[in-house]
Amino acid sequence: MHAFDVLGDPVRRRILEVLADGELSSGEVTGVIQREFGISQPAVSQHLRVLRDNGFARVRAEGTRRLYTVEPGPLQEVDLWLDRFRGFWNQRLDALATELARGRRGRRSTPEEA
Repeated sequence: MHAFDVLGDPVRRRILEVLADGELSSGEVTGVIQREFGISQPAVSQHLRVLRDNGFARVRAEGTRRLYTVEPGPLQEVDLWLDRFRGFWNQRLDALATELARGRRGRRSTPEEA
């Protein structure tokens, strides 16, 4: 499965967002995803499996618990692919920063109204 096929699903993207904050048990991940998406525990498990099988998440056993973490490798590959497109939004962000700076200068140079 291609990285963008994996990341194209909003549930899988959300799981990665949740895991980005640190290692969580499958039960903790399931709880968050069930509350937000209203899907069953087996459906969440399937999404976790897709993430694991495609290298986006790593799992380790701790007793009867399964603890998941983000695996950065595939995300770095996506980042490298996106690199060629950064110029499109960096120019716009630079222009926005310029306009914001002009606005701040404009507010400082006008007299305060009483």
